[in-house]
Amino acid sequence: MIDIPDLFAAAKRPVFSFEFFLPKAPADLDAFVGSVRELKALAPDFVTLTYGAGGSSRGQTVETAGRLQREVGLTTACHLTCLTHTRAEVAAILDRLAALGVRHVVALRGDVPKDGSLRPAGERDYAHAIDLVRDVRARGGFRTAVAAYPETHPEAPSPEDDLRRFAEKAAAGADWAITQLFFDARDYFAFVRRARASGVRLPIVPGVMPPAGYAQLRRLTALCGAKIPPELDERLARVQHDPAAVAAAGIEWTAAQCRLLLEGGAPGVHFYTLNRSRSTAEILGRLRRA
Repeated sequence: MIDIPDLFAAAKRPVFSFEFFLPKAPADLDAFVGSVRELKALAPDFVTLTYGAGGSSRGQTVETAGRLQREVGLTTACHLTCLTHTRAEVAAILDRLAALGVRHVVALRGDVPKDGSLRPAGERDYAHAIDLVRDVRARGGFRTAVAAYPETHPEAPSPEDDLRRFAEKAAAGADWAITQLFFDARDYFAFVRRARASGVRLPIVPGVMPPAGYAQLRRLTALCGAKIPPELDERLARVQHDPAAVAAAGIEWTAAQCRLLLEGGAPGVHFYTLNRSRSTAEILGRLRRA
């Protein structure tokens, strides 16, 4: 398996990666691994696997990350959230990942549980992603990615506070960063300029998601704080009841933004695939032919 930070350091071409999420039904795991195996034909440099919110799916995420490496042969970075975990639980998860040969993690705070199960602040081992980054670094043997927010984390008091937290994660030992999805390359470049001015030197990889449905896109951006550029919103709104037309417009927009990102010096592109291949395959093909 490759070392992802070394890949970014040595690459003379853009680095392309895919993100997948675990299927909800355990019975669908074999089919999911099979679909990822088919997507290997697109030759991603690595993939990431999001972390299940429930206790059982967390374990399945770890085991499936191992399967993707062992059975499919794709270097896999496993998402790991910390807000609801103890340090002992995190240590056990890292032990299991190491035993499976998974040496890359995406260190995240995680969402606040909606069922009210979160421990009071004074009883938690982790408050922020930086606490997890420090623990992973201290343990050794892992390479760590962190999240970045070109349009500011929705819970941050200000863009300046959000940037400070990002810079602290980088200084704590993160090896590379993947951004939250966005739809205007100018937002990415503005964020990177600010990050570099604050002393951050790690690779900052833009995360993109080709729109596949108009209503779904509106819900998602409302949750994560990303904005839909007016031109894109107008294009998608006109064809919102035609799924094929929405997908085609999403491909056109995302491919154009990706070209701008790569021409402007982005180290690669991370595709939020939503476990779908058509849009990602089409965009990636265009970028590689350019």
